[in-house]
Amino acid sequence: MKIKTDEFRVKQGDRVNLAKWPTVAKPIYKTKAAYRDLLDAQVDELSALQEILYASDRYSVLLVFQAMDAAGKDGAIKHVMSGINPQGCQVFSFKHPSAEDLDHDFLWRTTQCLPERGRIGIFNRSYYEEVLIVRVHPEILQAERLPLDAVDTKTLWEDRYRSIVGLEDHLHRNGTRIVKFFLHLSKEEQRKRFLDRIDEPKKNWKFSSADIEERKCWNAYMQAYESCLSATSTKTAPWYVVPADNKENARLIISEIVLDTFKALNMDYPETTPAREQELKLIRKQLKQEAAG
Repeated sequence: MKIKTDEFRVKQGDRVNLAKWPTVAKPIYKTKAAYRDLLDAQVDELSALQEILYASDRYSVLLVFQAMDAAGKDGAIKHVMSGINPQGCQVFSFKHPSAEDLDHDFLWRTTQCLPERGRIGIFNRSYYEEVLIVRVHPEILQAERLPLDAVDTKTLWEDRYRSIVGLEDHLHRNGTRIVKFFLHLSKEEQRKRFLDRIDEPKKNWKFSSADIEERKCWNAYMQAYESCLSATSTKTAPWYVVPADNKENARLIISEIVLDTFKALNMDYPETTPAREQELKLIRKQLKQEAAG
């Protein structure tokens, strides 16, 4: 079943109102078995394309995941990328910045973690935290020790959006394809998942009182996301708003978008040159002689 991914894409220049974007999409699968079959087929195809990406060594792919707590980022990364060769994939989770991070510009620590050509990079949270959590909690700016003339909330966020878009344009021109996912979870579904984490002992470790404190800022986060998605979704580095109330559905949508990104690269294995063919023939002859001897 082909998933129409364009309906989840934020077009460049669109003004996003998340209240009008669904958190539940029409089910792509009818049974759990059908879900597994669909995901397995996507994972197998992605694994084959990753091998070509690695062999051709011309492009890299960066997948950015942002969401409210309990939206399913970790599960999506785990399941969608389950068939990927670990040697060709790097996953980074960005938590509270270190003292060294705070002594650099806000893009510094994530830029160091960008994927090399031939590899897939995954950011579980990213530089977008600097226009999301920092916007919701502006007191964090004090720790960044910015020049006084840079801490003007009238222009700060627009300046950061321009920096982000400029970086992503630069990366695209140099072969990095960027796809950004916002897992759109409803507040009610988050409440249910929080309760599940409390009631299920094996999931207790996933929950903290800080999660509840952040939940109190839900409306402020939605406004920050709307502004961010509107300002930074471009033709070359688009945002996809993925309905996340159904975890399995979300994974299938994400997997299809990733596949579309790889297929658009029109990659192939490197062609063998005449000189290389001759070299391989000589090596083959040597190996055959070993067996004969």
